[in-house]
Amino acid sequence: MAATVGERDTIGEATLGELESTLRGQLVRPADPDYDQARAVWNAAHDRRPALVIRCAGAADVLRALEFARSEGLEVAVRGGAHSVAGFSTSDGGVVIDTSPMQGIRVDPAGRRAVAQPGLTWSAFDHETQAFGLAVTGGLVSSTGIAGFTLGGGIGWLLRKYGLTCDNLLSADLVTADGQLVTASEQEHPDLFWALRGGGGNFGVVTSLEYRLHPVGPLVFAGPVFYSAADAAGVLRAWRDLTATLPDELTTVANILVAPPVPFLPEVVHGQAVLGLLGVYAGPVEDGERAAQPLRTLAEPVADLMGPMPYTAMQSLIDPLWAAGAHNYFTGVMLNQLTDETIDTLLAQHAAGRAPVHELHLHHGGGAMSRVPADATAFAHRDAAYVLNIIARSPDREGFEEHAGWARATHRAMDPWSTGGGYVNFTSEPGQDKVQSAYPPDTYARLAAVKDRYDPTNLFRLNQNILPSGR
Repeated sequence: MAATVGERDTIGEATLGELESTLRGQLVRPADPDYDQARAVWNAAHDRRPALVIRCAGAADVLRALEFARSEGLEVAVRGGAHSVAGFSTSDGGVVIDTSPMQGIRVDPAGRRAVAQPGLTWSAFDHETQAFGLAVTGGLVSSTGIAGFTLGGGIGWLLRKYGLTCDNLLSADLVTADGQLVTASEQEHPDLFWALRGGGGNFGVVTSLEYRLHPVGPLVFAGPVFYSAADAAGVLRAWRDLTATLPDELTTVANILVAPPVPFLPEVVHGQAVLGLLGVYAGPVEDGERAAQPLRTLAEPVADLMGPMPYTAMQSLIDPLWAAGAHNYFTGVMLNQLTDETIDTLLAQHAAGRAPVHELHLHHGGGAMSRVPADATAFAHRDAAYVLNIIARSPDREGFEEHAGWARATHRAMDPWSTGGGYVNFTSEPGQDKVQSAYPPDTYARLAAVKDRYDPTNLFRLNQNILPSGR
């Protein structure tokens, strides 16, 4: 296991000066005035103090940063967009290899391709691709980084029409544990390419990602419609029945939440439980209006905000509610069905929550996601009918452990309907039991074999960690 600075002698200034002279980016030390900003991540539940933050300007800086970390025996944390749900993009006493300054992107409109660096967020990515009416499945909060999101699978608004984000990954450049820059694709290092699509950051530091793009927008039919808590059970049952017939172009999410004090919701429901149905239609706006109409008439809506809107507006619709600096606990579970009892249990669990923000997001699966063979990528849960994301969020640490306990209890309450799998991008806690349960046994064994080849010493262990066989 790598050391931290607290476990060894302090790194000499001469050594740091030598490192700094080889970087095009920035070396941030604890004494520097911008250290607190440089060490911060979106999820304030993780407040750590790395020995160094190396803000990389390109692949050469990543190579040098890894070489330094290996030579000094320091723990390595890799950072992209820095949402850091589980805290993996920071470290106490280790080295943060921060790729967030790497924000280049090149879009090929004719070939429907984009090559992007790992520091991009979905907001920046969509800004470039939507100039040509193109998109790939991206995050529901646009400040999410593209790299970690892709490597963990990628569940978003285009899932049913165009699959997971990782299904649209064509190649990736990454620096491996032994300091080699390699390209992984179907033709080169295919074992590594397979593992990158769902296996997370276990295998190296990604420096470039190439995506297949699809015609989407710039205008789409999308948005939320909200129903009262009194109607939630009936509406959820009706939504469940509708999901059996919805076209692949329409990806929907049911969200059980406490209504925030936002102007588009009536004041009478602020602070009250409501049910939101949200959707995006990846096709002509007029077709989307027809396809989404049944979602808008399942009861008397509290508010109906569905309509034509820019795809980028839908991608950033909930951004103001998910700003950096709060304490967040996320967990997720794959569901093979949504019975009446499942729905009743979800509503009861939500009613028991006490966090200022506690939400249950039900993503409807199927469509293009389900048509990829389970063994084609490391994301193997292709048969999940629904993906449930459980969220507890509070402005500070007070009561946070209690709120996280509610999320864990809700996860356990779903055991009767769980496929047994999980979604690594929505797993706040590390642990071998959780990692192994996130993958079918054959998938995990295959991931471990790739880990043995590319990171046998487990240098990249700050992730939902796949252990090398010798560990």
